[in-house]
Amino acid sequence: MHSILRLRPYLDRYRRTFWWGIAGLLLARVFEALIPLMLRFGINEISAGKGSLVWPTLGIVGCVVALFLCIVFSRRAIRLLGVGVAYDLRKRIYSHLQDQGPMFFGRNPTGDLMARAINDVQLVRQMVGLGARTVLVLVFSALVGLGFMIGESPSLALWLLLPMPLITGWAYVLAGRVYDASMKVQEGFSDLSDNVQENFGGIRTVQALVQEEAEIARFSSINQAYSSDYEHLIRTNSFLSALMPVLGASCTLIVLTVGGGQVLRGELSIGAFASFFWYIGMVLWPVREAGNMVNLLQRGAAATTRIFEILDQPVEIPDRSPAGTPDSEPWVPIAVKKLTFFYPEAKKAALKDLSLEIRAGETVAILGRVGSGKTTLLRLLTRILEAPEGTVLLGGRDVRERSLGELRRQVALVPQQAFLFAATLRENLAYDDPERSIEEVESAAQGAALDSTVTSFRSGYDTLVGERGVTLSGGQKQRATLARGLIRHAPILLLDDCFSAVDTETEEHILSGLRERRKNGTTVLVSHRVSTARRADRIFVLEEGRLLESGTHEELVAAGGFYAELDQAQRRRGKLLGRLHEQEEEFAAKDAGVGGRVVREPD
Repeated sequence: MHSILRLRPYLDRYRRTFWWGIAGLLLARVFEALIPLMLRFGINEISAGKGSLVWPTLGIVGCVVALFLCIVFSRRAIRLLGVGVAYDLRKRIYSHLQDQGPMFFGRNPTGDLMARAINDVQLVRQMVGLGARTVLVLVFSALVGLGFMIGESPSLALWLLLPMPLITGWAYVLAGRVYDASMKVQEGFSDLSDNVQENFGGIRTVQALVQEEAEIARFSSINQAYSSDYEHLIRTNSFLSALMPVLGASCTLIVLTVGGGQVLRGELSIGAFASFFWYIGMVLWPVREAGNMVNLLQRGAAATTRIFEILDQPVEIPDRSPAGTPDSEPWVPIAVKKLTFFYPEAKKAALKDLSLEIRAGETVAILGRVGSGKTTLLRLLTRILEAPEGTVLLGGRDVRERSLGELRRQVALVPQQAFLFAATLRENLAYDDPERSIEEVESAAQGAALDSTVTSFRSGYDTLVGERGVTLSGGQKQRATLARGLIRHAPILLLDDCFSAVDTETEEHILSGLRERRKNGTTVLVSHRVSTARRADRIFVLEEGRLLESGTHEELVAAGGFYAELDQAQRRRGKLLGRLHEQEEEFAAKDAGVGGRVVREPD
């Protein structure tokens, strides 16, 4: 009940619809209860051998028509209530997830979140729309029927109340079992969804490593556990559904035995006895439907609990300045002061006592081995991760005090892992502003050396790139992501090793035009290539989260430290690859023959 009561704020928005629905349901039960009165009057008239059946007939017809109209109106109102609550829940869940950070999604698998946002919300809609209506109908039927029964024969109505404590006790015990079984079923559905989502997302890796059979076996195991939990729920609910009518049948036996004796003794008329069976149907209907009602409510309660488990998790990166920051306020220089950062549950710091400054209009490069903290630093600058207070400053102001929306508009991050939506290339490049002109899109694509690729597409910028950009190569996706960053003309541009899948020749072409495009902006290049870093005004070298070296390319080479060793190693590797390329060309020339004559190997 605690979980269900938490839905009250969502119900309050539709309280007018709710009360109109309740009024319709109550009136429907009243008109239903009036029908036996007309029936009693007609039977008594027949048994007395006098009177006319016109008025009882007209009364029954009028009650049936009114009952029909009330049911149609009330069902529509209550079902609309369920649809409205589900709409608001889905909207709040989606908005809540938009504000979460990487730690949240690390704790909550995507498949599980989808199951809660879709399947669990659907169960809540059924509970509110169908379950609430069913509960109200059952309660009103029982109360109205019992009230009219007391009016007909108080002593006989009292006899009917004897089995009620037994029925209520059984329903309470079995309701708890249904709730526990429902929770396991919905958790199993989340596991199933997460497995399918993960498998489809990594299907290329699965096929490349020939793990199809292993994945099928893994899915079968999870599917079997889900099916077993569902079978347990069905058994529990079936037992509850079968038990309630059996207990309710005892009430019919009481009416037949006790009420029949009253008729024989002249204490109860034939018409009243007949109407009593109609009323007992109104009272016993809730008993017969108690199993389905409990199942629906308990599954909805379990779903509500799971939904609020997500909504109760606080936003990782709170926006402390929702009103926004004036555009005139400077965003540079960038200052990092004695920054130490730990990932949750990590024993080793990702960044240790790091201090550096990036001046306005400067292009800097950040180099370092894998795991040295380069990407972590960029995420702290954009508040994807939260830095300790006073350690990261933009324009002399703590980044934590900046408006989150304004911060991410002024600081553009181009990640290494390119992501494209299942839309056209133009829609992906202009994702931040769909109203951008085609000239802006083409200019950004040219800056990312993507324009030559686009010309080879039949539909040009209107080419559909597929889910996650599946129709593009790795280098094309990285360049499309880079173009999406360039089109924003942000004062600060962070490039997180976004040339890793791009060949060196294309990279040189992009970098040669980047300085001209960014001459009034501040650019931070994260890379593992010296050829990329050497174009920067200054270079910062990180090692295990600490600042190891800093300076220009020439200064660092002259210092003979880690950067100089990396420069020499990459030069040797480049020369080796160059010689291998030359040998490949020589072999190709021999295979093609000299002067057009094909040289064949002897048989």
